[in-house]
Amino acid sequence: MVPLTDKESNYKLAYDGFLSKVPIPPTNIHAVNVTLPAAAAAEAYQTLIKTLVDNKTIDFSSSSGSPRFDLMLLGMGPDGHVASLFPGHPLLKEKQRWVAAIEDSPFPPKERVTFTLPVINSAVNFAFVITASDLPEWVQAMLAEKVGKAVNGGGCGGGGGGVEGEGCLPVEMVKPGGELRWFLDKSTAAKIEGRE
Repeated sequence: MVPLTDKESNYKLAYDGFLSKVPIPPTNIHAVNVTLPAAAAAEAYQTLIKTLVDNKTIDFSSSSGSPRFDLMLLGMGPDGHVASLFPGHPLLKEKQRWVAAIEDSPFPPKERVTFTLPVINSAVNFAFVITASDLPEWVQAMLAEKVGKAVNGGGCGGGGGGVEGEGCLPVEMVKPGGELRWFLDKSTAAKIEGRE
């Protein structure tokens, strides 16, 4: 929830790095309305996505009850968060909303708008970009272990009578139904493969 021209804006990052370089009509680019309060912006964005589903611009997954995007591109934060879904946050358990506001982010900015896990996990194709080499060594090692489990189809939660997702990093909870590709920096890949 920062101006679209702000260096912290995911919209700016996506626009400068990708959208401005491909022949896509501006009417096909849909940014969150950051002039609204976070909760209202999330509701307005969900309404927009619903309209795009209703007019068949975006597919719908009846099994998840969520929009089914052709491609979901995500990174990972230093604590293992994806999108704006943070470890231990109640939004990790959200099943009804497609888009949600977060007003207590542990990283700036405090207010954000995010897709929820059912939407993320409904993507047809999924690209995960993880670069952890600039993080402290102990964080790299912990994330490499968790990401390694996710890359290798392992994961967490649900077992032993526990609550689904309990004790999991959000990165481990990303389990899309479609094609999943991982793009890792050399340091992270080496740790996952056990070469470091």
